[in-house]
Amino acid sequence: MAEQVDEQKALFESDGMDGKTRLILAGEQSFAKNGINGASMREIASRAGQGNHAAVQYHFGSREGLVRAIFDYRMEQMEEARGAMLVRAERQGRLKDARTLLEIVLLPQLDLQDADGNHSYASFLSQYLLRSRSPEFGDFSGTEPPNLTRALRLLRERVDYLPPYVAQRRLISISLMFLNILVRHHGTDEIAFGEGFEEALEDTMEQIVMVMCMPLRIARH
Repeated sequence: MAEQVDEQKALFESDGMDGKTRLILAGEQSFAKNGINGASMREIASRAGQGNHAAVQYHFGSREGLVRAIFDYRMEQMEEARGAMLVRAERQGRLKDARTLLEIVLLPQLDLQDADGNHSYASFLSQYLLRSRSPEFGDFSGTEPPNLTRALRLLRERVDYLPPYVAQRRLISISLMFLNILVRHHGTDEIAFGEGFEEALEDTMEQIVMVMCMPLRIARH
C-alpha cells in the first residue's frame, strides 16, 4: 500500500499540476477506492505529494469541500465536449431527441480516466449521486456549467409530462446505470464478459432512453 502511494505521489509531482489539482485527483482516486466517508484525508494529502497533512482542510475546508471540488472540476472538464455536441445536435435538428440529449449528458464521462487509466471518477460519482437528496431535476448541489445546464433543461422539456421529483429520480437511476458500465465493463476481457464494451454500452443506452422517457404509470386513488 505504501509503495502504491509513493508511486502516485511521484506521478503527481512530475506532471506539473498545481497542488490543489493534485489533491482533487488524489481525492477522487481515494474516494473511489475507499468510499467518500472511508478515505483518509492524510493519505490523500500524501498521494498528492503534499508535505502538510492538513492540506485538504487548507484548500477545501473539509471532506465535503473536497467532494464538491472533485465534482465541479470534472463537470468543467466536460463542458467543451458537451458544447460541441450541443452545436452538432442543433445543426442536425435533434435538440428534442431523447437519445441525443442523454448522450450529451452522459457520454463525455467516457474520456475521464485517472492516471492509471481507470474510471475512478465513475466510482466517485456513483457515490456522490447516491448522497443526493434534492427533488429538483438536475440539482446535485454543485456548480451549473452552462452546456450541461442547457442539456439538462432540454432533457427536462423532453420529459415535461413527469413531475420534477420523478424526473430527478430517473436521472439519478440512469446515471448510475451508465456509470456501472464504465466501472464494470470498460477495459475488461471481452471473452470473460461475453460481450465487448461497445455492445454493452449500446444496450445500456437503449435501456436508459426507455427508463428516462417512459410514461408515469402510477394508479391514483
